Amino acid sequence: MRTLINIELYKIFRRPRTYIAFAAISALIVMIQFGLKVDGQTYVDFMLNDIGSTLEIDGKILNGYLVCYIMLQLLLVHVPLLIALIAADMISGEANMGTLRVLLSKPYSRTSFMLAKFIASTIYTLLLLVWLAFLALFVSMWVFGTDDMFLMKSSYVVLLKENDVFWRYIGAFIFAALAMTTVAALGFFLSVFAENSIGPIVATMSVIIFLTILSTMNIPIFNIVKPYLFTTHMISWKEFFDIQVTESNEAILGSIQNKDRILHSAMVLIIHVIVFVSAAIVIFRKKDILS
Repeated sequence: MRTLINIELYKIFRRPRTYIAFAAISALIVMIQFGLKVDGQTYVDFMLNDIGSTLEIDGKILNGYLVCYIMLQLLLVHVPLLIALIAADMISGEANMGTLRVLLSKPYSRTSFMLAKFIASTIYTLLLLVWLAFLALFVSMWVFGTDDMFLMKSSYVVLLKENDVFWRYIGAFIFAALAMTTVAALGFFLSVFAENSIGPIVATMSVIIFLTILSTMNIPIFNIVKPYLFTTHMISWKEFFDIQVTESNEAILGSIQNKDRILHSAMVLIIHVIVFVSAAIVIFRKKDILS
């Protein structure tokens, strides 16, 4: 199995388009960091527009922790497209090149072949998230410094102490990795049905866009299915930045307000990964390979 995985990783990182994702994320993050470094005070003034006259805040609001949070909100919406470029190509790409029949003539099972493909695409996804974490968090901490983290929610504000933030980002990135692995599993599943890469890539993004819109629409008839959609749970990384408070409204250091919501969302995403990958393997094992 390890040999198969190494071969698949070699194939992934041999393609020039693999590095498009890393380059795109780098360019976007550097652009956002530059903009906030040059004119970040305007953003802070806009953020505090409604409460600035009633709340006095000490410290540096625009610090590396807040900048990373801003970038995660922007980038995690678009990262699935970059993941789909690889994951949705894992099987269909081989069929398009006419190498699928040759590969399956080797002395290993179709299940091992499929698992190696999925594990390789997952490793690519995790490396992409590690690169994003390095640029968005560590570089932002270096450029903007660190301080307490001030967040504006829909109906309240959250103030996290500087020594109570970093571990939350570790949890948030781990959860984001699980969410992006679900996207990779979806693209991997759809790649079984096509003879070229364009179809599964477009289909993956179409499904994500459709389900995301469905998840955000506040229409009663759709509320029945929303809890079962993986897109509903992909944004639960934000729950790491909600803190519990006492009856006197004092923050409880090291606490998370909705732990159960994080665990529930993680379980839903894991189930989706298992279903997508298992279905892909079952379908592929029964499929006649003609290319």
